[in-house]
Amino acid sequence: MKKKTHSEHIVYSTEQGRFCPKCHKPIDRCICKQKKHNTPNDGVVRIGRETKGRKGKGVTLIRGVPLQTTALQTFAKQLKKKCGSGGTVKDGVIEIQGDHRERLLEEIKKKGWIVKLAGG
Repeated sequence: MKKKTHSEHIVYSTEQGRFCPKCHKPIDRCICKQKKHNTPNDGVVRIGRETKGRKGKGVTLIRGVPLQTTALQTFAKQLKKKCGSGGTVKDGVIEIQGDHRERLLEEIKKKGWIVKLAGG
């Protein structure tokens, strides 16, 4: 059996830092975060409530916000602060913990967007 030499071992490099799992580029040059998310192009922001897959805890979902990823994250931060609760942005959808539909409806209307309450 052939003996492995030093040059045949796998070497991992940390020169570039972390890589994006989607586009496989360094995080600082990632092209995924520059993309606009797949949102309906009807110009309506929809606010809904969902408990599915969250062990019965309600989450307010905001879909259709016409912003890029970085602007969407800062807008979500403002909304979370206004509601006094936590949340996140996943795939272009803002998730805010708790039922804050009415409060968020007024806040988003102030931006000048058309807003609808979705779901029951």
